[in-house]
Amino acid sequence: MQKEPETHGAPLRRFTDPTYQPLCENLAEVRENIDRLDRNIVALLAERGRYVKDAARFKRDAFQVSAPQRQQEVIDKVRALAEKEGAYPEVVEAAYRALIAGFIAREQRDHQGMVDVEAKP
Repeated sequence: MQKEPETHGAPLRRFTDPTYQPLCENLAEVRENIDRLDRNIVALLAERGRYVKDAARFKRDAFQVSAPQRQQEVIDKVRALAEKEGAYPEVVEAAYRALIAGFIAREQRDHQGMVDVEAKP
């Protein structure tokens, strides 16, 4: 039976890349930093969600909410940012595709619950 790795033990493997610089002394430190980043990411996603909700006010129908051209622009932009930052572009793209799908589904629900602004004479 396999068990979870020891969180305070020494590394069991090493990278062959001579330029790799370790970030943490043990797995517990790695996890603490990932948890810290997750808190920041969730806070940023909440902020992004508030802007997505606000965007619904400016869209006429479900097609405008889905905005396929804008979706591709966002994917292209974040993939380029990931490449520039030395991140994993394929992971960033997959994450953003999931994020966009989730935000669009939520925006569609928000949009359905709205009423048109009365036309001014």
